[in-house]
Amino acid sequence: MESGFRLFSEKGIETVKMADIVEDCGVSRQSLYRYFSNKTDLVIAIGAWQWEKYITHYTAQLPAERFDKLTAAERMKLYLDSFIDLYRSHRDVLRYNYYFNSFLANERVSQEQSRSYQDVVDTLKKAFHELYLTGMKDGTLRTDLPESVMFSSSFHIMLAAVTRYAMGLVYLEADVDPERELVLLEEALFKVYAVEQKQHD
Repeated sequence: MESGFRLFSEKGIETVKMADIVEDCGVSRQSLYRYFSNKTDLVIAIGAWQWEKYITHYTAQLPAERFDKLTAAERMKLYLDSFIDLYRSHRDVLRYNYYFNSFLANERVSQEQSRSYQDVVDTLKKAFHELYLTGMKDGTLRTDLPESVMFSSSFHIMLAAVTRYAMGLVYLEADVDPERELVLLEEALFKVYAVEQKQHD
């Protein structure tokens, strides 16, 4: 899986063959096919593994001892920050995800076949659900927007943006800081979702 992740994220999933992975990691073809019956199964397993690994990594950095005391708006900020962290420190995951989405679309992979990957996405939805419920209680987050719309739009907008920058698909002048542009996008989204709190004397 480590060999597959590295080769797929560097060269693209379509161009890398199972034989390339066998050669890279030094196992027999039979050994690889004992665990993964085809390339699609391997690609999905790697995608689920990498996202689960990243979620665990990022969650470990959160202020666990006071997380329950954070407002919904503060949790939303941490959630949006995770996309900037992906761009800053895990561009290989973003490159893999770029190739992964194209591969799944081209192969017409069924939801059942990609169940392990969907399960990881569902953990993100559950975490966002808790964030949204907190917003309904403390009023720091807009809840006039449906939860599904808020999750889908924030996830897709931020993931698409950081992925395009990570893949070098955005033309930039020499003096432009890509990370600063992504932070500006994050700040704009945060203003859409958060409820402005009035200052009290």
